[in-house]
Amino acid sequence: MDLKSFASAITEIAEERNIPEDKLYEIIAEAIASAYKKEYGKKKQKITASLENKTGELLFWQIKQVVTPEMLLTEEEIQELKDKRMQGEQRTISDDELETVEGEEKKIRFNPERHILLVEAREIEPEIKVGEELKIPLETKDDFGRIAAQTAKQVILQKIREVEKEEAYKEFSDREGEVVSGIVQRVEKNAIFFDIGRASGILPYKEQIYGETYRPSQRLKLFVLKTEVTPKGPLVVLSRIYPKLISKLFELEVPEIGAKQVIVRAIAREAGSRSKVAVSAEEDGIDPIGALVGQRGSRITAVINELGGEKIDVILWDEKPEKFLANALSPAKVLEVRVLPRNRAQVIIPDDQLSLAIGKEGQNVRLAAKLTGWKIDVRSLAQFEEDKKEGRLPFSEEEEIANAEALKDSDTGSVEVEVDAKEPELQ
Repeated sequence: MDLKSFASAITEIAEERNIPEDKLYEIIAEAIASAYKKEYGKKKQKITASLENKTGELLFWQIKQVVTPEMLLTEEEIQELKDKRMQGEQRTISDDELETVEGEEKKIRFNPERHILLVEAREIEPEIKVGEELKIPLETKDDFGRIAAQTAKQVILQKIREVEKEEAYKEFSDREGEVVSGIVQRVEKNAIFFDIGRASGILPYKEQIYGETYRPSQRLKLFVLKTEVTPKGPLVVLSRIYPKLISKLFELEVPEIGAKQVIVRAIAREAGSRSKVAVSAEEDGIDPIGALVGQRGSRITAVINELGGEKIDVILWDEKPEKFLANALSPAKVLEVRVLPRNRAQVIIPDDQLSLAIGKEGQNVRLAAKLTGWKIDVRSLAQFEEDKKEGRLPFSEEEEIANAEALKDSDTGSVEVEVDAKEPELQ
């Protein structure tokens, strides 16, 4: 095969296997070095080769470590180590690579095929130092026997598989926190296996949307949690319930998010049922809620369909807790938000809006609490007026500060205040 055809074949393999061309040339050079050693080398020799991808030139070297006499075992030490091995005390030592450690210094048995004394090495390379490796050029060969050629072939295939695994692991470890598209390969009781390209993807039971069904050849979007190394290659752990999956799906549908014009501030999710997404605009004139909803709801519908019909409420984020809390309880209307100490809030709702604010089985207020990070006590206007009349309302933060100041400034050193110490429950 001429150089042009060879280079073309290398390029084709590199593209097909998604391996860098330089890495592929290194693999071939390593395989040819193994074949050279098999055909022309000696036992314990360390031989390397280089293959120039432009010229096709093939060069071979023997590698020897530079040592000094002080680093070498004497014959007496070698015999002593052999005796210990015979007695079962040094079972890991082979005949031709005996070594021992004295303090921090390692002593080795000299092998002329792997070692060279410093004085001899400096005759070849004057600047070389102890412990470095000396490359001694070897005669170039291009004629290898059947066994050597078979050895080279096996090395190439093995190394390509190893590099494929490394490249796949690197690719998906860099994509942790991103969304990938996968095709269901196999459905098992505790996990679903996906084809996601160069690696195997697994969706554990705990990361599946409750009630969602999976069938072979089904295509889904999945969130990459982490990548693990296994003997069979990289294994990518996926999720369908992770809250950030929603923001990543919106990124695919909403250009304004990618352009940093709209920011997803917070997400609260009960996977498969309902989610709340808080957004804000970074530029004037942009409607963040409208950007996510899209024309006639096209953008949000695409995300909802991808999540199997999960309902999504898009609300406006606000740096003021009172406004943010009121928005979070949407679609219910809010009359007043009373900010209390220790990240608590009491929200007053019109009487006919109470059930809407709380939601089915408390879902709406529960998601609002997750979204804002506040404990929310929802009260109807009638309940609030009754509590106010009976003196059962908790103090606001400003009222507690005022009471503390009154306590500090009083003559007797004490002020008797009746407070309902019970924290509002998360509905």
